[in-house]
Amino acid sequence: MPQYSILTTVKETPLVTDKGINKKDSTDFYVPDLCRVRAVFLLLVTSELFVLVLSIVQAERGWIDWNYFGLLSLFVQWTTLTSAALICLLRPWLAQMSVARATLTIVVIVLLDVLAFSLFADNVLHPQPGVALWQGIAKKLLVALLIVLMVLRYFYLQDQWQQQREAEMQARLTSLQARIQPHFLFNSMNTIASLIASNPEQAEEAVLDLSELFRASLRTDDQLVPLSRELELCQRYLAIEALRLGDRLKLDWDIQPGLEQQAIPPLTLQPLVENAIYHGIQPRPEGGTVRIEVYGKGHFVYLMVQNPKPESSNRQHQGNQVALVNIQARLQALFGEPAVLKHSHQHNIYTVTLRLPARTAS
Repeated sequence: MPQYSILTTVKETPLVTDKGINKKDSTDFYVPDLCRVRAVFLLLVTSELFVLVLSIVQAERGWIDWNYFGLLSLFVQWTTLTSAALICLLRPWLAQMSVARATLTIVVIVLLDVLAFSLFADNVLHPQPGVALWQGIAKKLLVALLIVLMVLRYFYLQDQWQQQREAEMQARLTSLQARIQPHFLFNSMNTIASLIASNPEQAEEAVLDLSELFRASLRTDDQLVPLSRELELCQRYLAIEALRLGDRLKLDWDIQPGLEQQAIPPLTLQPLVENAIYHGIQPRPEGGTVRIEVYGKGHFVYLMVQNPKPESSNRQHQGNQVALVNIQARLQALFGEPAVLKHSHQHNIYTVTLRLPARTAS
């Protein structure tokens, strides 16, 4: 079995969480984190568009009443920012409530905020008698109630859609992870059967390697595993293939030390190595070399699998593309845009490169 060595140990670092805050509860809340710059920016833009529409509707002359627009914009922006700040501060507490109680609490917070700014603004800018004052405030509260209910409804539906999307993606990841090539299973069983009489110890070792591969494919609760586990799985797979291909299979390992705890989706590297053998080594009578390289650069970790250029066969090409598409789907689901998978041909060498964000497997 080919060996590789990793000399440096990477200390595992926990995910950063707020002190005394249950991160799971906060992330499960249907209202997005209003402490983020992107969320605040979207709230401001949306509220400003609402103010613009009201100013156009209220204009008696011309397209827009700029005085009304300025005053209303100031009022709406202050109420939006202060309400978002209060909800942001109370988010861990709100996340522990039921959806109905959290919604009611947020509505009360926003209405009290609007009431406070309405009293201040009307008393300073437009002093009016008592009845007229409270009629204007009641209109503002009614409009604020309708708007906050619509926004919360949108947040809730968005959260439900996101949960459904994650559930569907998890089911897809499970099905992709559980896939083992039938031809590899048949070839492995034939190899083991041929070794039972001549070399029972080697046959027993091959059975153990094969059982470990099946155990990894059936372990669907792990979304990310350490790179060291994935490399060990590749070694077991290559040990089985070496029994079948013999001297036709040559291996070249180049693993940078200190990357054992890099997070990687399970059964990501092994299918690439399997494709390299199936498309690049097995069809060639003389065999070839499979090179596996792993190194870190900046905030990313790169994994490369190289093999001789596959023979021009549509069936093999389609099979290879299906595997790459499946792995790309898993990477996008777990890492998003920072994860990249690409393949290229150069000097009769086929190369598949994975770029993963540098992240420690928990």
